[in-house]
Amino acid sequence: QVQLVESGGGLVQAGGSLRLSCVASGRIFSTYTMGWFRQAPGKEREFVAAIRWSRGSTRYADSVMGRFTISRDSAKNAVYLQMNSLKPEDTAVYYCATAFSLGDISTMPRAYDNWGQGTQVTVSS
Repeated sequence: QVQLVESGGGLVQAGGSLRLSCVASGRIFSTYTMGWFRQAPGKEREFVAAIRWSRGSTRYADSVMGRFTISRDSAKNAVYLQMNSLKPEDTAVYYCATAFSLGDISTMPRAYDNWGQGTQVTVSS
C-alpha cells in the first residue's frame, strides 16, 4: 500500500503561482500513474493532471492546460504540480492519487486507488 502526503498549498493572489508536492512512501511500480485531482466546496472531485511514472507521459484537464505542469522525481518518489497564472476558480482542495494502469491515463477518480489527505489552495481575486 502506497501512502501519499501532499504539501505546498496556501493562499495566493490571482495571477500568482504555487508548487504542490506529493511524496509517496512505499514502492512506486513502473505501471503506476500519478494524478492530481481537486475538489471545490459543493462540487465533484475533478481531474487536473497526471503522469505515467515510467514514461513520463502526461495528460491535463483543458482548464489548466498551459498554466499547470506536472512532473516527477523518481529518486525522491515525488510528483509535483507547478501552478502558474492561478485563477480564483482554481480554489479547491488538491489531492494526489495513484492508479495501477496499463492503458491510457484515466481522468476518472474511480480509476485511482490510493489517495493523499489533500492540501488547500485558495486563490483570491
